[in-house]
Amino acid sequence: MEARDLRVSDAEREHVGELLQRAVGQGMLSLGEFTERMDTALAAKTRAELNVVLVDLPGIQLISEFTPPPYPDQPYVSRPAPPVPPAVHRSPAPPPGDVVRGRMSSVSRTGSWNVPPALEVNTRLSTVTLDFTRAVMSTQVVHVTIDDYASTISLVVPEEATVDLNGIETVGGSATNKVRTGPPIGPLHLVVRGKVRFGNVTAKHPFGTSIRRMFG
Repeated sequence: MEARDLRVSDAEREHVGELLQRAVGQGMLSLGEFTERMDTALAAKTRAELNVVLVDLPGIQLISEFTPPPYPDQPYVSRPAPPVPPAVHRSPAPPPGDVVRGRMSSVSRTGSWNVPPALEVNTRLSTVTLDFTRAVMSTQVVHVTIDDYASTISLVVPEEATVDLNGIETVGGSATNKVRTGPPIGPLHLVVRGKVRFGNVTAKHPFGTSIRRMFG
């Protein structure tokens, strides 16, 4: 079987996404072209289909030529892990299963869903709504880590909640906070970090909150 007919993995699709992002930064692609090609890349099943989005980009390495770097030819030596100072604070990593994943789809978490202390959002070309207004919290502070390409992500929080979006890196995208930023004095405080490429993240109250506040 030729290399072009081999099936591609998610890692190879991610690699192509990074190459397309680099092409946008170098002025070779517009945002519209990037979106179209990411759509094709995410739907590709073989290397031939995946390479279609790269063939006209000068200096871009095709996925069929991409191989991970070899491991160093050295004997394995076991070394003890360095001690962790007790005073160093580390945010909890998302437990297995606490991942919101979307690929060219619509994803929502609404109603009385159980919110873990840490949540990962891994999306591509999707529409995501995380509604915390009636959710069941296990902790006051919830850490949200975002890894996204070209999606629209809405974080809907109760009126008393606070949201920190300062940890988000945007590439051709936006992060908009329409609620209080902190400190965490209410029942919920979201700490959001990660990277958004050509997408947008918005933290907001439910529709009609400002009107109820005006006439309340």
